[in-house]
Amino acid sequence: MKKQELQHVFIIGCKGIPAHYGGFETFVDKLTEYQTDKRIQYHVACAADPPDDAVWNIHFKYHRACCTTFQWRRLGPARAIMYDLEALRYYINYAEQKKIPHPVFYILACRIGPFLAPFAGRIRQMGGSLYVNPDGHEFLRAKWSPPVRRYWKYSEKLMVRQADLLVCDSKNIAAYIRREYSQYHPQTVYIAYGAETEPVTSGDADRKLREWYDAHGLRAGEYYLVVGRFVPENNYETMIREYRKSGTKKAFVLITEVNDSFLEKLKKTTGFDKDPGIIFAGTVYDQDLLKKIREHAYGYFHGHEVGGTNPGLLEALGRTDLNLLLDVGFNREVAGDAACYWTKESGSLAALIGAADAMDSRQIRELGKQARERIRKYYSWEYITARYEELFVKSLAPG
Repeated sequence: MKKQELQHVFIIGCKGIPAHYGGFETFVDKLTEYQTDKRIQYHVACAADPPDDAVWNIHFKYHRACCTTFQWRRLGPARAIMYDLEALRYYINYAEQKKIPHPVFYILACRIGPFLAPFAGRIRQMGGSLYVNPDGHEFLRAKWSPPVRRYWKYSEKLMVRQADLLVCDSKNIAAYIRREYSQYHPQTVYIAYGAETEPVTSGDADRKLREWYDAHGLRAGEYYLVVGRFVPENNYETMIREYRKSGTKKAFVLITEVNDSFLEKLKKTTGFDKDPGIIFAGTVYDQDLLKKIREHAYGYFHGHEVGGTNPGLLEALGRTDLNLLLDVGFNREVAGDAACYWTKESGSLAALIGAADAMDSRQIRELGKQARERIRKYYSWEYITARYEELFVKSLAPG
């Protein structure tokens, strides 16, 4: 290998860094923050929505990554497709002009399958590689209309067909890709998402936590928590119904960006607005405060059933001792025996809440210890970053 040779990795598909929200954004933020192998040069596409007359393709450095802004157009659901395509086109042109050897183009999510073939051809002509992270089962999400779901499924198929490698953050997703698209003989590798377990020691975070408790009438250890996107497939309706059925005296706190139409539907189907124990607390973007809220929850509800390794679940396992999870393969793969499980069958979660309320504090602490050990062993950002660096430097040409 030549002394100064770099492996250039172009990351497309997240909204950019520094991360303010979103799983892919946090992943790229941490990938660049925890970078140790200086042979890798990351390039990250970042979405920007300034005035119409603004200059695009602004360049800046974050951590050690070279970042470039691309327009986040006002095109409804199609804007993410246009954003990915513009970033991919720009970076391929850049790599060609700079004569970058064996570049890696890493696309997050499967949005641009119908348009990918000519780009994949150019990447291979320059000796590059195309990696794709298929994310979760986006085509199953209830928020999408049937035509959009069909597009997601078709796009996924075409991206699997074109990719040199599918990087899956869940073993279940990797198995699905190999099974569903066996005719393309897809190459997959499993590298999970990451999380942190270190407690927050900032006195400022403690003050903010007290203020947040006062604003919502809460106390440490006296609430169940859920943090996540407010969408039907995360089973909010089941969790609210079962919480009310359980008779627990602890509050149920939901940290989420509320969708008004879904909220109105839940009011009609669950009557949650008549229960003072159910608290929609809005969003919390202060990460230290959110970590504190997780650390002092009595328990965490996780109802996600679509997707791979969910970032919110990892964060819960890293900070909340008692985790009550929907019993699906994705969740069991991550938590193992360090959590308790429920099904969507009527009475299942309600009974588990009752058992959780009666649980011995030592048993709860032991579950928390096991959960944090799983995170440190399999999902720490240091470990995940090292796996990615090992993968990327394999593309370096011998010399």
